[in-house]
Amino acid sequence: IVHYSLDPENPTKSCKSRSLNIPVHFKNTPETAQAIRNMHIWKAPKYLKDITAEAVCTTPWVQWWHWEVCPGQTEGWTQSRWAKKSAEFYCT
Repeated sequence: IVHYSLDPENPTKSCKSRSLNIPVHFKNTPETAQAIRNMHIWKAPKYLKDITAEAVCTTPWVQWWHWEVCPGQTEGWTQSRWAKKSAEFYCT
């Protein structure tokens, strides 16, 4: 059997997840997850709600960089994306 992920050093303090048939785009969702990865637990929901309300366009677009999406509205990055559906998915 081939494993494509690393085994955690401390399994009691980590979790793995997988989802199928989710109604979001496969490119936006990992970028949104990467944006909230090291945020505090109180800051991440506020950030996701701001993206849902279209108050900020600050989901950085790093992995698939050949598209320049909303370049005039980026705040702190050269490329970013409106990831409203992904933010709603992570809020639920």
